[in-house]
Amino acid sequence: MHKSSEMETLLEGEHKELQAQLQQIYDEMSKVVVGQNYMVNRLLIGLFTNGHILLEGVPGLAKTLTINTLAQVLELQFQRIQFTPDLLPADLIGTMIYNQKNAEFEVKKGPIFSNLVLADEVNRSPAKVQAALLEAMQEKQVTIGNTTYPLDKPFLVLATQNPVEQEGTYPLPEAQLDRFMMKIFVSYPDKESELLIMRRMSDLSFKSKINPLLSKEQIFKIRDAINAVKVSESLEKYIVELVFATRKPKDYNLDDIADYIQYGVSPRASINLNRAAKAVAFFEGDQFVTPDHVKQIAYDVLNHRIILNYEAEAEGITTRHIIEKILNRVRINN
Repeated sequence: MHKSSEMETLLEGEHKELQAQLQQIYDEMSKVVVGQNYMVNRLLIGLFTNGHILLEGVPGLAKTLTINTLAQVLELQFQRIQFTPDLLPADLIGTMIYNQKNAEFEVKKGPIFSNLVLADEVNRSPAKVQAALLEAMQEKQVTIGNTTYPLDKPFLVLATQNPVEQEGTYPLPEAQLDRFMMKIFVSYPDKESELLIMRRMSDLSFKSKINPLLSKEQIFKIRDAINAVKVSESLEKYIVELVFATRKPKDYNLDDIADYIQYGVSPRASINLNRAAKAVAFFEGDQFVTPDHVKQIAYDVLNHRIILNYEAEAEGITTRHIIEKILNRVRINN
């Protein structure tokens, strides 16, 4: 009993140390990025749970700046790829080039071979390029010629897209959207943050030195600590009930939203909800997941997976409305 208690104390001490490192990341990021703590939090959840993130918002909301700064803080290799209508899959993953000197073909690796890959305006490229990116995301490897190359770890794709109403966009198909752990809507900053942004960025001499804080080994340590966060059987069943409520809403007395859902979420939703809830719990200093942790992250995990029909669009019903109804109606059974 004494040994068990001693182990728990050591584990708790290590957790607190790792959680202190998380706070240092927020502090370091705030030297450059203002008013986007929510986005930073979700990016860290994605990184530490091995889940790719899709960010949606109008241009100018510091999406690129945030991801670039995060790469510097975590001392990870970073590549930004600007997706355009004329981009080719080879521009992304690489290709074989002929070396005249050696009279043989050589592999030229593309920018996908990095730790953090920013796929900027991913919905401005056609389907072939999107498919090449999403294949790399899923398989964590890339095939060039006849050879398959594993991607470095950690490997995380942070894709940004403009709202689909904008011109020149190619909406991501539902099956490809499902590969993203979360879809985050990036909103405008509040007045106080806007004032600070204006003051900083209008000063042409403003420069802030970013200090690298975490090594890859420390990133994997935090991953292991999050993975060790406990999820009770009743909470696992609660997550499954939430997922099934999107597929068979009438079974949960959700007749008022049943007519608006074309397709419910896939099994990837329950997996990612579990992983993300563990991260939320860990970030808050808890060693076990509660229903509140699940609810905090549910919208980001589910919003891009619920496919609404034309009737919902006509009546102004959004996925947020659907998810709120489900969270209010579905209860956890102890």
